Amino acid sequence: MALIKSISGIRGTIGGKPGDGLSPLDIVKFTAAYGTWLKSRNAKEKIKVVIGRDARISGPMVEGIVVSTLQSLGIDIINLGLSTTPTVEIAVPLEKAHGGIILTASHNPKQWNALKLLNENGEFISGTDGAEVLEIAEKENFEFADVNHLGKVSYNDSYLQKHIDIILNLKLVDKTAIEARNFKVVVDAVNSTGGIFIPALLKALGVKEVIELHCEPSGNFAHNPEPLPEHLTEISAAVKKHNAHLGIVVDPDVDRLALVCEDGEMFGEEYTLVAVADYVLKHTKGNTVSNLSSTRALRDITEAAGGKYFASAVGEVNVVEMMKAQNAVIGGEGNGGIIYPKVHYGRDALVGIALFLTHLAKFGKPVSVLRQSYPDYFISKNKIELTPDIDVDMVLNLIKRKYEKQPINTVDGVKIEFDKEWVHLRKSNTEPIIRIYAESESMTTANNLAEKIIQDIKEIIKKQPA
Repeated sequence: MALIKSISGIRGTIGGKPGDGLSPLDIVKFTAAYGTWLKSRNAKEKIKVVIGRDARISGPMVEGIVVSTLQSLGIDIINLGLSTTPTVEIAVPLEKAHGGIILTASHNPKQWNALKLLNENGEFISGTDGAEVLEIAEKENFEFADVNHLGKVSYNDSYLQKHIDIILNLKLVDKTAIEARNFKVVVDAVNSTGGIFIPALLKALGVKEVIELHCEPSGNFAHNPEPLPEHLTEISAAVKKHNAHLGIVVDPDVDRLALVCEDGEMFGEEYTLVAVADYVLKHTKGNTVSNLSSTRALRDITEAAGGKYFASAVGEVNVVEMMKAQNAVIGGEGNGGIIYPKVHYGRDALVGIALFLTHLAKFGKPVSVLRQSYPDYFISKNKIELTPDIDVDMVLNLIKRKYEKQPINTVDGVKIEFDKEWVHLRKSNTEPIIRIYAESESMTTANNLAEKIIQDIKEIIKKQPA
């Protein structure tokens, strides 16, 4: 059993004792804390919260508890039912709500669920706000409404179409160009809500043939729901079998987008953002942002287009904060997360699909050829486990000192640049682990660079007094 309390929400496995897993008591506690926090920020107003969920088996149960808890605080609820993370994010400001809760554990397996917390802008709450919610939960400082002031629940199933309409109205989305290409697309929605939203979007965009793979929103994930290459062998084979132009894969809450080329090869999650940014930058001058662990290819295409690239700390909240500060026209994360401010400040696979298909339609050649047009980089992802007595901050400081002649970024851990190569070291917030990501123009070199830093760390630890 696992329960992870963080500034962005609460996440855990269903079952177990309170405090060990995501039990009903834990759901009540953290929902009440969030509702209490909203009430404290809007003392004289009737609070309204939008909720939506992915298709996890535990979804209806978690939804019932969350709705009842909010009602008991006197908060009104607009329930979107089966939805996506970006759809809920869009709905919050449109409904003039004070916040939102998305019931999803994103790419985690089916035994997990979570409460993702949004502010009045439909964006993830900040670190400071999250800390306040956690403190309220810890103190159980709740006051529930009397029977005459309970919250009301309304249901709204219009946001699938509203989300699609917003996308179709984007200046850079060209339905006519997409329709003219007669695309055949295979979709793998891992039996979650992407199975409802993605085929509907594709048909609205003029895609002629959509082959659905695991699009029944049953919550019984057909494979590991994180859209990594090792989990996507079935759609790879299906793309080739059906002579499709493209394969599209989303995670259970539809904020990450992975693509499969017409030959069954992976486009690469890191390159989802690169390709969409390339298209946006061709039509909109401006800056881009991704996190420190994302590929350098985004920087290359941004600078080639005359813009400036900025790297944020890891985490969507941090990317959004920097995008706003630098007036970025496109941004996101290397896990297939596209953030396009013209729609909203949140990762949105639906927006990513529409922009990518327009780009591909105008490019006029196969997906694999488009992928080959971008700089080739490879990321090696590693971690080193440390004993609890090791001072991780001390280790990172000594690594920084060892490579002080290289360009170094310390916004989030330590990132060291070696010409077009880099290595990024970050400590885990929950366990004594250092994550080590390295990127180079070949996987062998990236692995070697990561191994060099790992050996440096081991040498530092060996020299420390027992």
